Amino acid sequence: MKHVFEQKVYFSDTDTYSVVWHGSYLRWMEMGRVEYCSQCGFPLKELENQDILLPVSSINIKYKSSAKLEDIVIVETEISKFNGLTVTFKQTIKSKATGKIFTVADVVIVAVHKDGKLYRRVPEPLYSLFEKETECQEHV
Repeated sequence: MKHVFEQKVYFSDTDTYSVVWHGSYLRWMEMGRVEYCSQCGFPLKELENQDILLPVSSINIKYKSSAKLEDIVIVETEISKFNGLTVTFKQTIKSKATGKIFTVADVVIVAVHKDGKLYRRVPEPLYSLFEKETECQEHV
């Protein structure tokens, strides 16, 4: 499954040169991962109520070109890898008008308790969801 949404670039997303500030891409990626989980039936507030938090443990991002003020960008989020302890989301941000890619990132998350203690394995039902999504990606 892939979650896709559109985002207009506002002045607050840009730097003094009217190009998107690098941190704005990270915020849009966060929105994509949150909405991905919600679309799968796991809103983050509900997960928190079950003592499951999903912090980012690493990001590998490539900035390929810059979006500009008032561009419409497309943010794509999908699971690319799952090993039981971490899940990797592949996230791409590109131009709606041209399809030009602005950023590509692999974002790794882990599952922790509210007190910050790492789960030894991603808890159910997320484990089954991530495993199923990874298997579906392998067949594409």
